Amino acid sequence: MRAASGGSTMIVRLRNPTRTVEVQGGRSVAKLLNEFGLAREAVLVVRNGELVPGDAFLSNEDEVELRPVISGGV
Repeated sequence: MRAASGGSTMIVRLRNPTRTVEVQGGRSVAKLLNEFGLAREAVLVVRNGELVPGDAFLSNEDEVELRPVISGGV
């Protein structure tokens, strides 16, 4: 993984801390999360503006955002 610079790589935007990285090659959501050390239950995965399930496959052309799940209550 490396800092984003453009080209035909998957762009991944992360929060906490906010950063953007590029990854080469398509992969499943589960594999991507594993590479970042994130639990599926802890993040929402948004591909090209749409929420995707954990068994989705991501391609080089995708822009992916990993948003932390935030819950609260009384």
